[in-house]
Amino acid sequence: MRRTVTTLLAALTVLGGLAASPVQAHWPGQGPGHTGAGVPGRCAGSAPVVCHFDVPPGTYEVSALLGGRAAGSTAVSAESRRTVLAETATAPGQTVRRSFTVDVREPEGEPTGPAGSPGLDLRFGGAAPLLAGLRVTPAPHTPKLLLIGDSTVCDQIGEPYTGWGQQLPQFVRSGLTVANHADSGEGSGSYLHTPELFPVVESRVRPGDVVLIQLAHNDKQTPADVYRAHLTTMIERLEARGGRPVLVTPIVRRWFNADGTLDNAPALNVNELGVDLPAQLRALAAERSLPLIDLTALTKQLIETAGPEESKAFFLYNEKRDNTHTSEYGATRFAALVRDQLRAQRLVPGRVLR
Repeated sequence: MRRTVTTLLAALTVLGGLAASPVQAHWPGQGPGHTGAGVPGRCAGSAPVVCHFDVPPGTYEVSALLGGRAAGSTAVSAESRRTVLAETATAPGQTVRRSFTVDVREPEGEPTGPAGSPGLDLRFGGAAPLLAGLRVTPAPHTPKLLLIGDSTVCDQIGEPYTGWGQQLPQFVRSGLTVANHADSGEGSGSYLHTPELFPVVESRVRPGDVVLIQLAHNDKQTPADVYRAHLTTMIERLEARGGRPVLVTPIVRRWFNADGTLDNAPALNVNELGVDLPAQLRALAAERSLPLIDLTALTKQLIETAGPEESKAFFLYNEKRDNTHTSEYGATRFAALVRDQLRAQRLVPGRVLR
């Protein structure tokens, strides 16, 4: 994203410009025409309503007032197709306030991908989007949940591809921001040694920040000792900065046996050298007394329960004959599993999770 030198004051308030109508996009308590102070924002359209703030990279808290005179149903995405609020219904005459934080960075999606659009972009869509008020405030000291991973985790630019990290923000309230630094095609070695990847995450970590690490899909020919060495280096460098690494076993591939199970090497990420990568992660977490989210086991159970036919919807089988990469539906379901483990293991405060 383009870096813009601008003085940021306490709150940034968007108003005006909504094509649909009599709904005014000012924060309640401010009269029509009040623009507030700081970086100007603007909204346009009605279905969706698209809002833009010309701000530099950083963390921003967004408070949105949804609803109006008619019944509404509004979902919110930010930046590179990140879902920050699931579809929210409002009755006629009802308004509800929802708050979340957005990580505005450069590039805005995958770290080695295109820069994306400058500033902060918010999209209010859904079946019947209604935006009654909007406020954006710089929040530079918000704790971060940083993500290290591959294409199954990253903020995918192009539909229908969707990483679970792209859907995780909808399960997080303001007070914690998801900073997704996952990148397509990366294994443990390439992620560690590429300047745009691990060194950037390392530089962003502050004491207490949680870092989820899911790397395995692209370690197809990585020996066990090398794989563990790469991860150990990341862990030690993150801990040196006060970070809290959490190992995450990779999501399964949709590769069924004849009996409807996923008990085979491709599905369970056993690489071409016979290295059981999830098992290596489990052992490393135990040896170093680190938290582990066993997403392999959790997604295996979910996909086996769905079965060969229903499970196609979790992946891009119907669109691309792809049994590795997830659809928006599948990514959302897998992100919910991560959310549940963050809560169950008390890795982040429960009050910041939806």
